[in-house]
Formats: sequence, structure tokens, C-alpha cells
Amino acid sequence: MNNIFAFDKEPASFNLNGDLRVLINGTHAKSGGGITYLRNILPLLASAPNMELHLFIHKDQLELFYPISVRVNVILLSFKQTFLSALLWEQFVIPATAWAMRCNVIFSPANYGPLFGKNHVILLRNAVSVIKLTQKFRPILYWLSVTGATVLSLLMAKKAIAVSSYAREQLTFKLPKNIKDKVSVVHHGVRQIEPDELEGSRLGVGLLAVSDIYIQKNYHTLLRAFSILCKKDPKLELIIIGQEIDHNYAKSLFLLVEKLGLEKNVIFKGYVDPEKLLDYYKNCRVFVFPSFVETFGNPLLEAMAVGVPIACSENAAMPEVLGNTGLFFDPSDEQDIADTIEKLLLDDALSKKLGKMASQRANTFLWCDAAQKTHGVLLEAADQRLNGHLRPL
Repeated sequence: MNNIFAFDKEPASFNLNGDLRVLINGTHAKSGGGITYLRNILPLLASAPNMELHLFIHKDQLELFYPISVRVNVILLSFKQTFLSALLWEQFVIPATAWAMRCNVIFSPANYGPLFGKNHVILLRNAVSVIKLTQKFRPILYWLSVTGATVLSLLMAKKAIAVSSYAREQLTFKLPKNIKDKVSVVHHGVRQIEPDELEGSRLGVGLLAVSDIYIQKNYHTLLRAFSILCKKDPKLELIIIGQEIDHNYAKSLFLLVEKLGLEKNVIFKGYVDPEKLLDYYKNCRVFVFPSFVETFGNPLLEAMAVGVPIACSENAAMPEVLGNTGLFFDPSDEQDIADTIEKLLLDDALSKKLGKMASQRANTFLWCDAAQKTHGVLLEAADQRLNGHLRPL
């Protein structure tokens, strides 16, 4: 059973025996990549000998993290989730608690965290260039705030991890070399797919896109490209999996589907459990990743691991992840998207070849490797070195 403590209701009787004691500031992980990252990395980090992990999350986040490794102490925070309250807890309560617990490192798996936390490590994963895709005041204000918080946190942090070389380049904002030098690139990983899980796999039917619904995911251009394909094959189907995070954008997509007359061809599945998601990857004919901006792209890597033929945006970090194992298109050109997808639909031999290559490449992006490198960064932030007490994962 996990050690789970309610921060405001009972004293925490922590087991403080580890050589490396890390407070994980998980308050920013609410959906998508943030949850995926922590759910995969925490059990692996917790397996490191002589290492203690203390995960700080809001009580409303708890169900998002199950199952949690029994070696992770979970501390539930209870505060009204307003901007000011969250800011006060992150900037003052969390670092004060880390000091009282004698933590060696605070790790915030987000662009920003407590500015004055001891040996603070941040994770550069949110692409602030999304601001270029919106003209609405509130999103612009939000992304300006995130940009400012990222710069301040990067300046104050002891170390930083970027999820791709693209993220390192974009999110260091041409700051002085000494700032960029403290940023290590640690790619996200994927669970290695066992051969028996893909037994009997063959080219499926229809198109699949997976990502929570935001404007940067570029589903509007994909729908227009899909309408071009449906004129040639009226029975073609597109499944879109992802939570409706930006409700206004999601509503605009539903209206676009109606306008294009694609109600029978496009299916919005919403959230799908990770275990069930594998079946969707296995059974699609082409996986499409049309995003304008990504610092990494977990769904892209998941599709690669299954060996699905992939048509992908040529922007941002996608070429860094996919390499030469899929076909690229201009995400702003609906005709190019349609032509690229059609090339895979019409060429089974090419699809099988690229799918096999993608599966092999995915094996170079594993969570165990990400955990190993992250462990090393945390040690460096704590000014510790591997010795007889702390060994590699």
C-alpha cells in the first residue's frame, strides 16, 4: 500500500533514510503528456536504490495517477484551485516543506516551478510558440505568462531537462550559453511492445489521430484533408482520440464536420484508457499526426512502437522522433496532407516497410533509458555522484 498523506489533516511520518531525497512537484500534471510522463517515470525512478520520492499533488489529481508505485510517498495538497492559491503553494509552501524534509532536489516536471526551491530541476516540455496560433486575449495572456515563468524558472533552476533537442533550442530563448549548458536532452519513452502483443497484426482500416484537442493539434486542417480523401472513398473512416481540453476549439471541429458532411465518417472517441488504446493503433490503416507544434509527441512514438504506417507533420520535434520511418507533410496544406495519406493507403508494401522501420526506431526511445538519464540529472543537481550507495537504475 502507498504512503499517502493529506498535507492539511495529519502530520506526515515520512521514511527519510535515502541518500537522494527528491520532492516531485506534480501539481501541473492535469492531462495528456504530463500525466503520461509521471505515470511511466515514477515507478522506474522509485526502483533506484537509496532514493526516496515524495510526490506532491493536489487531492483532486490523485485518481489520475493510479496505480502508483508503493515506493512513492504521495502527499495530497488541499487548497482552493485558483491562480493565486496555486502560486502561493508552489512558490512558498512546497519549497519550505522540501527544506523541512531535508530534500536534496525539487523536481518540477513542467516548464516552471518554485523559483527559490533548493536544487530545483525543471522539465521543458510545453511549447510556448502556441501563442502564434491564437488571436484570443485569454490564451495570449496565458502563454505570455507561461513564457515569463519558463524564463524565470530556467534562470533560477539548478538543472533543466528538455524532452527533445527542438525543445532545448526553442525554450532556452537564446539565453547566454551558461544557461543553455545546464539543460540536458532526455527524450520521452514508450513501453516496449512484446512480439506476442502484435501477433497476427496486419494492415488495418481507416485513419487514426490521437492527441488531446487543442488548436495546435491542427485537427481542422486534417478534417479538410480527410474530406478530400472521402470524395474518392466515401466509406473511409477517421477516428480521433483525445480529451476536449479546449472546448471552444472542439466545438468548432464538430461544426466543421457537419459543414463538410462527414458525420458518418468521423468519430470523436474522447478519452480512451491506455490499455485499450493499443487496439486502436493496431487496427488502423494509417496513423496521422498533423500537429503544428510539439516538443516531443507521445502518441507519435506509441504508434511507431506498434509498427503503424505514419503520415506526419514535418514541423517542430516530429522529424527528430520519427526520423525516416514515415512520410511527412506540410501541416498547413490540406492537399499535401491528403496526398501523403493517400500514398500510404495505396501502397501496402511501402506501408509495411515503414511500419517495420518505425517499430525498430521506437525501441531506441524507452522509458527505462529516460529514467536512467533523469536519475543522472537529479544526482548532478544534488551535487552527488554515483558511488557504492547510489547505483545506476
